[in-house]
Amino acid sequence: MAQTVNTAFNEFNTNIVNLDPNRTDRANSSRDWLWEQLNKLDDKDDLDFPFKYKERHIKYGSFARKTKIRELDDVDVMFCLTANGATYLKQYENYIINTPNAGNRLRLLSDNDILNSTKVVNKLKLSLAKIEHYKSAKLHNRGEAATLDLNSYEWVFDIVPCFYTDTDLYLIPDGNGNWKSTDPRVDQKLVTEVNQKNQGRALQLIRTLKYWNRYNSTHTITSYLFEQIVINFITTSQLGQWLDFDIRDFFYYLSVHIYYAVNDPKGIQGDLNYLTYEQKKAILEKSSWAFDKAKEAVSAETQEKNQEKAINKWREIFGYNFPKYE
Repeated sequence: MAQTVNTAFNEFNTNIVNLDPNRTDRANSSRDWLWEQLNKLDDKDDLDFPFKYKERHIKYGSFARKTKIRELDDVDVMFCLTANGATYLKQYENYIINTPNAGNRLRLLSDNDILNSTKVVNKLKLSLAKIEHYKSAKLHNRGEAATLDLNSYEWVFDIVPCFYTDTDLYLIPDGNGNWKSTDPRVDQKLVTEVNQKNQGRALQLIRTLKYWNRYNSTHTITSYLFEQIVINFITTSQLGQWLDFDIRDFFYYLSVHIYYAVNDPKGIQGDLNYLTYEQKKAILEKSSWAFDKAKEAVSAETQEKNQEKAINKWREIFGYNFPKYE
């Protein structure tokens, strides 16, 4: 409960939107321990696990970018392997990794001298089961990653095996046995630069709007696409001192730009906006409604000097978890 809009948003973000700092610290510590165990896998002679490329491991995803909202459900890592004599070749939109001259550990995971990414993911999954701490864990794969589910945490670890290439890209499993390119460092750099240019205000805006997208929009836009839309909004405007003003302006931006292309900042996937016309129409209608409500809220706060009315308007937009006026 709060008496000003600013206090209401602070309470909302601290208690509802942002990750609990204690759980974030615990997740970081647990991830560091996981790194240690992963880096030991190729030392176990009985596993024949592919050799690591330790300098090229990556922490990625919204948790690493600090754009994740509650509850913490997954922590993503990319575990890099050394090519060990293997070569790669682009084939249409995906890649194949050739292993006739590679070491035995990669050849064992190959079909007709072509490295099978599904076998690599399965190898990672089976090898994790050999770690004492993870023996009772739930382990499964989803094509691109091995997922480690520990009963002691509310989150899972998604571990993506990858290779670093001479073109400064990473190759990761495509879910069908071959490989596809990516570079999450671009996403991390973009978010960091946008946040720095806006005096550290961008991250909170992204997280608060992600909450709205998840719980209060007519059609929930996928997290990564929505994050790119918010970043595009920020780069076309200068964030101000007041979060609620920026949220209001974003709703208008979304109502207009939901029909626009949203280009992959990595230059790999092209237009990320695969939404159907009906989905875009629904998002336009809800964001236009939210923009009108946000205008009323800002007007109540700045013109009418009525904090209670303004807070109630924001509760209409963000739902019952937004603090009440008191």
